[in-house]
Amino acid sequence: MALKSAKAMRKPRADSVRNRERLLAAAAEVFRTGGAEASLEAVARCAGVGIGTLYRHFPTRDALFEAVYRREVEQLAALADELAKAADPVAALREWLRASIRLVATKRGALTALALAVDSSSDVYAYSQANLTRAAGMLLKRAIAAEAIRADVTAEDILHVVIGMSLMGKDPGWEENVIRLIDIFVDGLKT
Repeated sequence: MALKSAKAMRKPRADSVRNRERLLAAAAEVFRTGGAEASLEAVARCAGVGIGTLYRHFPTRDALFEAVYRREVEQLAALADELAKAADPVAALREWLRASIRLVATKRGALTALALAVDSSSDVYAYSQANLTRAAGMLLKRAIAAEAIRADVTAEDILHVVIGMSLMGKDPGWEENVIRLIDIFVDGLKT
C-alpha cells in the first residue's frame, strides 16, 4: 500500500507532461477541423506520439474531449485576465469574443461525444459556465465602466450571442463569418 501511495504522489515526468500537452493541442486542432468523427490515431499522429501514449493519458475518447474542452476554457479565461489590462476595453472585449469562437469550434467538433458540456447538471458545464461568465463579465464591466458599451448587456447575453452565431454556421469558413458578425455585434453595443 505504501508503494502505491508513493507512486501516486510522484510528480509526472517532464516528457509525460510534454506529451500530454502535445496531445491536447493536437486534439483541439483535429476536433476543430475533423469533428467528432476524427480518429484518435489522427490525434496521436498529429501530436507525434504513439496511440499507446494517447491511451495512457486519455483512456477514452470522452476523456480526451473533456480534457481538450477544459483546457480551452482555461485558456480563454486566462486570456480575459490578460486582456483586462488593455487600454481599450472595447478592443479587449472584441478580441476575447473572437478567441471564444475557437472554443465553440472545438466544442462543435466534439459535441456528439461531449454531451456533458451541454448538460446543465454536469461538472463540465458548471466549470465552463462559471469560468466563461466570469471572464466575459470582467471584460464587459470594464467597457461599461468606461461608458464605451451600453449598460443593459450581461455576460450571459454575450455568451448566448457567441454560441448562437457559432451554431448557425455549417459551411467551411463559418468561423470567419461569425467573427465578422461578432464585430458587427460589438459595434452595435457601443454607446
